[in-house]
Amino acid sequence: MTSYNRAGVGSVWRRWDPHVHAPGTQLNDLFAGATAWEDYLSKLEGITPALEVIGLTDYYNTDTYARLRKAKDEEGRLPDCTTLFPNIEMRLGLGTAAGAWVNVHLLVSPEDPDHLTELNRILSNITFAALDDRFSCTPADLARLGFRADPSIRDEGAARRFGSTQFKVSFEQLKETFSSFRWARENIIVAVAAGADGTSGLRDGADATLRREVEKFARAVFSATPGDRDFWLGRKLSAEEFQRKYDRAKPCLHGSDAHELDRVGAPYGNRFSWIKGAPTFDALRQACITPERAFVGEVPPTGASRSQVITGVAIRDALWAATPDIPLNPGLVTIIGARGSGKTALAEMIVAGCDAVPLPLERNRQSFLWRAREFLEDVAVQIRWAAGSADERSIADATEDDTFQIRRAQYLSQQFVDRLCSSDGVSDELLREVERVVFDSHSVSTRNGATDFDALLNLRAARHREARSRDETALINLSDRIGEEIEKTKSIATLQKLITEREQSVARATQERAALVKKGDALTAARLTDVSAAAETVRSYVRHFSVQEQQLLTLQDEVADYRHNQSPETLRRLQAKFGSSGLKDADWDPFGTDFVGKVEELLADRLKKTRASGASWKGVPPDPAIPPAPLPPDCELARQPLATLEREIFRLGQIINVDRATQDKFTQLTNRMTSEGDLAKALKERLADANGAAQRREALITERTRAYRNVFAAVIAEERVLNDLYAPIKTRLEAAPGTLGKLSFTVRRVANVQQWARAGEAFVDLRKAGPFKGRGTLLELADDRLCRAWLSGTAEEVSDAMRAFRTAHDQVLLASSRVSETDPAAHRTWLRAFAKWLYSTDHISVQYSVRYEGTDIRNLSPGTRGIVLLLLYLALDQSDDRPLIIDQPEENLDPKSIFDELVPLFAQAKLQRQVIMVTHNANLVINTDADQIIIAEAGTHVPGAMPPISYRSGGLDEEDIRKRVCAILEGGEDAFKERARRLRVGL
Repeated sequence: MTSYNRAGVGSVWRRWDPHVHAPGTQLNDLFAGATAWEDYLSKLEGITPALEVIGLTDYYNTDTYARLRKAKDEEGRLPDCTTLFPNIEMRLGLGTAAGAWVNVHLLVSPEDPDHLTELNRILSNITFAALDDRFSCTPADLARLGFRADPSIRDEGAARRFGSTQFKVSFEQLKETFSSFRWARENIIVAVAAGADGTSGLRDGADATLRREVEKFARAVFSATPGDRDFWLGRKLSAEEFQRKYDRAKPCLHGSDAHELDRVGAPYGNRFSWIKGAPTFDALRQACITPERAFVGEVPPTGASRSQVITGVAIRDALWAATPDIPLNPGLVTIIGARGSGKTALAEMIVAGCDAVPLPLERNRQSFLWRAREFLEDVAVQIRWAAGSADERSIADATEDDTFQIRRAQYLSQQFVDRLCSSDGVSDELLREVERVVFDSHSVSTRNGATDFDALLNLRAARHREARSRDETALINLSDRIGEEIEKTKSIATLQKLITEREQSVARATQERAALVKKGDALTAARLTDVSAAAETVRSYVRHFSVQEQQLLTLQDEVADYRHNQSPETLRRLQAKFGSSGLKDADWDPFGTDFVGKVEELLADRLKKTRASGASWKGVPPDPAIPPAPLPPDCELARQPLATLEREIFRLGQIINVDRATQDKFTQLTNRMTSEGDLAKALKERLADANGAAQRREALITERTRAYRNVFAAVIAEERVLNDLYAPIKTRLEAAPGTLGKLSFTVRRVANVQQWARAGEAFVDLRKAGPFKGRGTLLELADDRLCRAWLSGTAEEVSDAMRAFRTAHDQVLLASSRVSETDPAAHRTWLRAFAKWLYSTDHISVQYSVRYEGTDIRNLSPGTRGIVLLLLYLALDQSDDRPLIIDQPEENLDPKSIFDELVPLFAQAKLQRQVIMVTHNANLVINTDADQIIIAEAGTHVPGAMPPISYRSGGLDEEDIRKRVCAILEGGEDAFKERARRLRVGL
């Protein structure tokens, strides 16, 4: 075999042709011409992609293999082919539906220098009984069979070929051979054809059991059908049924099966065979253990895009780096070694080269970059990317806090995981990571310009949240208004009493004033009464225009405030809220709000007229030095200015009352009549308003019910928004198997009934007999009557539940008031606050929760939270295909959790992105089928310096790597045995 660089990149996809014939093949040899072999070799050497492993096929013999082996080993041919092995094609003694025979292949390891001798020894023990004789599977006996079966044959070569067509291998004898020969079990892999010339050719009825037995015995299947790979990987049946029928999953292989030059290395449809691993036979063994390592197709599976795959890291100017250049596999890279060997050192050097160092560095004092900082001052690291670019960073630059760094990798340090999964409680940082993954599950086209989860949620829920806020404000205002209307209704009797008292006071004053009038002055007194009545009328006009003037002045101020403050702020708020609308500066001009028409001119004109009217009715006070002249008897008193009427009242009073004391008394009674009349008039206005309060209250209650219903309509709408936000990721989780299927996202309405009831108990005297006596009774009633509707009811159902609750308990609640009705002012205040509490909705919210196996993330142990965190990064975060670097994810987890939970995550994640992991756990290396194992080793420590650190790497398909894994990792050998047991394979 040709050697290759074992200190390389580990397991990568390499092209194989495990089934190709050569000139001189026993059957159907279509290679023609004197230069057939040279043409054949040249064809193999010129194939693209190059064949790194070739399985040379022939029927029952190794002659063509030996010739090709000689050309490779002695003549230097096939330089790109690392491994050449014999593929012995045989026919089982089982007929197919098409009249052919089932083909079986013995894929033989060439690692043993005497492998041909051993193979031929085993073949010689396989016999075929016919023609009253027994024939061995040797060239001589195949020729003898040919001569016996067709006596007309004279040429030995022809006899061998004909004998090969007649020789059939007993399936039972083949199994017995492998049972008897240890070398066969250790060096031969049995593969069966799945096509018409294989087990598929067996009739499903009578031969179904036999077909399954053949397939169960085989360790690999030759098939190029895409659906067959999924079947043989065990994806079409339950694990139990597949194991019962077929024992274990099997890799699918395919070759060109070339019997002529044109088909050499050119299978139909470019269905090439790829095996992940070193170009050795051991890689095929590994594929039999992990069948996903085999693939048939024009190109092998790829993970992240080339620009997101690191192909190598070089550590510059570091005396301690004994291996300064390390190649990296594009799949799962595990870094192992003893404690203090430099595992984390390599991981953090890669992190630094990707500008992904958690900063500030002082926050991570356990990190290698912090502890070794004095030895890293002049060190630089170069990262090479699969797309062809390379980035070089000095450690000094990489550890500076730069807000504008573009992190080219995601790093989960131990400190980061510990911080996010602390036993102190779920951190906001972990919830932010959950929200980031949820946000990333939405396609760019559905994000509508939002850049994070909060922005997307606000974008979709803002309308409903604002609607809820408006209606909650309306509830408070309406409750206040209803309280006011209730107070007005209660005030009717009081107002009626006050009006009666005022009217009686006016009547008494009138009688008393009449008694002061001297006899003979009745006409003057009557005139005084008329003038006083006219003065009261005119006085109301003056009051009217005075109020009107103040209203107009206030309105002027409001207009100025709106134009200079409110309108510009409204526009600014619109611009900020809808900044992504695409409107430019000038586009916003039409959105400015203003009053329709020339309101300043209108108000100035109305104010001028109002002042003029007020001044006209008020009149000009007469000069007190000039004796008052009587008003003409025929003048219209109600049209006179107030000053004139008051002067006339004064004149008439002097006539009626000659002495000063009587005159003062007369004036006092007149003033009392005026003020009491004014008060009675105001009280009547309040009474008219109070009489309409009951009707208005009913309308307000209807509005409050509507507002309460609308609050819940907004809550339900926000609930739908959150469900829509989580829909993409919930759909994935519901369909996901294994560990990922244990994770769930739930969106639900939350009602803090205890908060609501506790607030309500502040209004109720819990000592009073009745259904609300004692602390907790209100909570029980709310749980029974309201909670279900609050949590899951429609807006209408919530409104109906509150209405029913009030109908059943309003009177008792009101009677249980902590404030007695004997203190009307305090009781009114209580009543308003009570109504606000009853219809409060601040205890209602919409929440999402992340659950693992049904338990809220907030209640999980730190270790299990770590599993959830890894689920986010390894399974759910499909939008981020940057390299993921993880330091010891197994911390805080028990071995069973690691095997059951983490192993499947890493095995799946490596198909999507490059994963680089530092670990001490054998299961995370072996049972994840790591593509590359980097072994770190530290030399002797020198005081004042770092010890030399070296790295060597390879894949699990390399025996020396497997031995080192077992030696270094605790449980390494057990992990290999467990995998062998689980997969039902031998080690």
